[in-house]
Amino acid sequence: MINPIKVGKRLSTLRGNKTQEKVASDCGISTSALAMYESGKRMPRDEIKVKLARYYNTTVEELFFAS
Repeated sequence: MINPIKVGKRLSTLRGNKTQEKVASDCGISTSALAMYESGKRMPRDEIKVKLARYYNTTVEELFFAS
């Protein structure tokens, strides 16, 4: 089961010093969507999960399903 709050924290941590605007632009998503993912209010579609995992050089499993 995916925990949206944990996923959001992981995404925020991985983003580091980059702006949400930069990451969203690089991944082809809106800044508001990324903000919602990082806050745990929304989960991305599978294709966006893949884009984010590739962007952060990790796997979908580690990013979204690790406990």
